[in-house]
Order: sequence, then structure tokens, then C-alpha cells
Amino acid sequence: MKQSMLFSPTLREVPSDAEVRSHQLLLRAGFMRQNASGIYSFLPMGLRVLQKVEQIIREEMENAGAVELLMPALQPAELWQDSGRWYSYGPELMRMRDRHEREFALGATHEEVITSLVRDEVKSYKKLPLTLYQIQTKFRDEKRPRFGLLRGREFLMKDAYSFHDSQESLGDVYDKMYAAYSNVFRRCGLNFRAVIADSGAMGGKDTHEFMVLSDIGEDTIAYSDTSSYAANIEMAPVAATYEKSGEPLNGLEKTATPDQKSIEEVSGFLGLTAAQCIKSMVFRVDDKFVLVLVRGDHEVNDIKVKNLYGASVVELASAEEVQDLLGCAVGSLGPIGVADKVEVIADHAVEAVVNGCCGANEEGFHYVNVNPDRDFTVSQYTDLRFIQEGDASPDGQGTIRFARGIEVGHVFKLGTRYSEAMGATYLDENGRTQPMIMGCYGIGVSRTVAAVAEQFNDENGLKWPVAVAPFHVHLIPVNMKTDVQRETAETLYTSLRGQGFEVLLDDRQERPGVKFADSDLFGIPVRVTVGKKAEEGIVEVKVRETGEIAEIPVSELHTYIANILQ
Repeated sequence: MKQSMLFSPTLREVPSDAEVRSHQLLLRAGFMRQNASGIYSFLPMGLRVLQKVEQIIREEMENAGAVELLMPALQPAELWQDSGRWYSYGPELMRMRDRHEREFALGATHEEVITSLVRDEVKSYKKLPLTLYQIQTKFRDEKRPRFGLLRGREFLMKDAYSFHDSQESLGDVYDKMYAAYSNVFRRCGLNFRAVIADSGAMGGKDTHEFMVLSDIGEDTIAYSDTSSYAANIEMAPVAATYEKSGEPLNGLEKTATPDQKSIEEVSGFLGLTAAQCIKSMVFRVDDKFVLVLVRGDHEVNDIKVKNLYGASVVELASAEEVQDLLGCAVGSLGPIGVADKVEVIADHAVEAVVNGCCGANEEGFHYVNVNPDRDFTVSQYTDLRFIQEGDASPDGQGTIRFARGIEVGHVFKLGTRYSEAMGATYLDENGRTQPMIMGCYGIGVSRTVAAVAEQFNDENGLKWPVAVAPFHVHLIPVNMKTDVQRETAETLYTSLRGQGFEVLLDDRQERPGVKFADSDLFGIPVRVTVGKKAEEGIVEVKVRETGEIAEIPVSELHTYIANILQ
């Protein structure tokens, strides 16, 4: 492609509303433009990168046995009502009515549509397993779109769905999709981790997120420093054991703690460590309240509370609800004398507390010399806290470290969550009706582009890995008015393209500094400069990734570039 014909408007200044590097550089390099908050147009260079990522995905999906189709973005409300998600999905689902007052949604995801398609067409176990996927635009009315393509209201996604007659079949396809996703992100050049995750509003269980390591990531990954173990922080089990000290148990005392509410304030006032305090928090678990206890230096993991009860919703109780339930303010909560009003559960670490302290359920007072089981009743001790850096890795190898991550992919074992709700059944080999077992597998395609841009850049611009770069070679004649340079560049443009390279020829009448600055900003892997030595049959080659520069005879250019790109 000739750059004079390319629509790639670059910016010299960083856009004021672009907070992160990927957003800044994709705008500055003319790969995309914002149309509204969270809504972007992909310009030609950005579209080429997007299509490269799509092609990698298609190749890996085909290798995994998935077949491509395309479903509508506009979905009838009836399908979402059948699954029950019309009422539970929340304000992120964009809803509308047509001229006949029929309700529709713009697809945030496609479980309902794909389930209805397969339900209506597949009736026998002989047609299973079946894996279908699409690459299509999704819509979610994010409350706060941010970070460019990383959190938008309209985005491109690859979503795949598998249908099975057994858990073994599901497990086999799940493993294939897990491997396919690993291949996709590896081929895109990304530094990523596959982490154990929570399925959230999607339903189902046994799920992994694929997280690109980045300081701007919205999720925290807990990983072992010596093994491959990695999990979303909400899902990492705590393998710690707690030794109970052998000191004598002192008598329970109630003591005044005026204006002391937080663990830090109370422990400092009483001359204790945070680990000697018991933190008490009331949660609404579906339709009941539960008092959750953790050690003062730990934090309650509400996902573990949710999973313990198999609940749909777990929320921290409001100050008003706590007052009505236990007759005290949140800063005075404690477990003593409340077992008849609310169920009390506790993290394992609480059981080992000796002569600790807790709230007295009375404003301005706390108990000291508190000992679990002697002074209050716990219905169940279990793992209820967030894992911390320095804890033992759950797999028994190494210790836990934290990193931030950008989620670019997610694989789920959905089970029969949607097939039962929507009547997607088949006849088994004995002629009995059974619900189909489902899997779901998503990749944020446009988000992957942003994640690559986030990991591959420097102070001068983007540095695309070869597999997703918009072009392989940026061919720059220094002076288009010089016959030798212009003719050499045009000859190389034709020959390199004929040899299979994707080439962008900068044929503009611009100063060399402008051309080189744009080239660095674009991040094309190889830059070939045709300058004064063109008369000697020599050009300059620069590798964008390393900055390495070499003067190469034109006759050897093809081989030299091929070696770089490989």
C-alpha cells in the first residue's frame, strides 16, 4: 500500500482524555478514532491489526474443531426472558422497542440465541458434540467506559459455544479450547497467564480467565513464584495453617473505646496487633443475613461467601440493616451474644485467636480477652479470606505473588444452566430426553489489540509483533524528488510484495524527520530507508523492536528481512 493513499491521520500531542499507553498510541498513530464515549471507529491501519488477530483466532478455532457462523446483534427479549437474564442482567444490557412495541436487546453476549438455534435443530445425541463460534460486535452500556478499547460500550468479540451429551465430552472440548486460547495469545506475542476464575453472572463452574500481565489491569492475579499456579485473587484458596498459642485464656472484659471504629484505630488504642483483633461484617446472602468473621489483618472474600452458600447475590449489609438486625453501628460489630439473631461463620484464622478483641455491639465499646468457642458460637469455620502475598501457594509449590492483569479471554463449563431454562434437549441412546451440557468460550478481539499495544511500545510509539503488525515492512525513500531513491523504492516495493511481504511505501512529499517519526509511531517491525547510498545499491534497515540498524545491499534485502521476521 502507498502511504499517500492511506487514511492514517496521526497526532503529535497526547489526547487529553487518553489515560493509558495503548489508548494514547492507537489514537496518535491513527489506528482508531472515538465517535462517542466507549465507541470507536477502526481506521485502515487499526483494522489490519484487528483482522490479523481475527485470522489467528479463526485458525486456532478450526484446529479445535469449532465451526464459524454469524448471529444477529439485535435479539428478541423473549429469548432473554426464557433464560431469566432479562430481569437479572442489569443496566449494562441495552434494551429497546421497535415500532410495534416489541422488546429487543443489543447483544451483550449470545448464550440465549445460540441455545435457541441448537435447541430447534439438534434432537439426537448422534449430532453431539457440536462447537460453534462467531466473531461479532457486542454492546454493553458500561457505566464508566475507560482505557480506550479495554472497556468500551461497543467491542468486537469471538464467542464460541459447545454442546454435549456428557461431562467427559465437555471436558475434552474445554481442554481443546483452553489450548487454542493459549495458542492465540502466544501467537499474538502476549505475556499472559491462564488463571482460575469465578463465573460471575454467566453461571456454570470450572472456568479460567486469560490475563495479560499489565500494571493497568483491573484484576489482581495471585500466582506462585515457582510453579504454573495462577488464579484470580477472588478464587485463590488459602492453604495456610494457624497455630494456636498456648498462653492462658484470660477473662472476658468489656472496655471503652471512644471514637475508635476501624481495626487500625482499635488495635492502636488497645495496644494490640491487627492479627489479635476479630473483624466482623454482616452480609446479605440472597434472602438472609450472615455475620462473617476474619482476623483483623485479613479481608473478607465475598466470592468465597457466595460459593459457600451457592448464593446468587452477596452484598455487604447497609448501616441501616445492621442497626435493625443487631442494634449497633457497623464500627461496633462483634460476634458475642448474636447467634440467636444471625448465623455466624468464620475464617480458619479466627479459630486460632487467643485473648483477642472484637466489637461489643455497643457504640464506643469493645471486648478484650476474647476467645472463640468459649465466648461466642461459630456455625462453621472455613476459608473466607482473600489470599495475601507471601502466603503458601495452594498447589504446595512456592509462595504467592501478585500481578495486575487485563482479561482478554474466558472459558466456562456452563453445564445445563441455559439448556434447562430454554428447553434445549436431545434424545440419548436409550431414547430418553436429556438437557444438553454446554460450554462457553470468549475472546475480546478488540481488547486483545489494545492489550498487545499496551505491552509493545516505547517512548516513540508502537512496536507490533510480526504476527499482528499492520505491515511487515515500512519502505521510506528519504527524498521522492531524487530519481534514484524514488525508482529504487518503487522497484523494492514491487519485488518485496511479490516475495510475500506486506509493504507500506511512504511516497509522501514530507521531510525525513516526519516520515521517521510516523514510522516509529506506527510500529511496523522493519523499516527500510532508501537514502543517498541507493546509488551504490545499499539501503538502511532498522528493526523496530530492538533499534538495530544495518546497511544491506539491495540484492540481499529479501533474505535479511525474512530472517528478521522469522
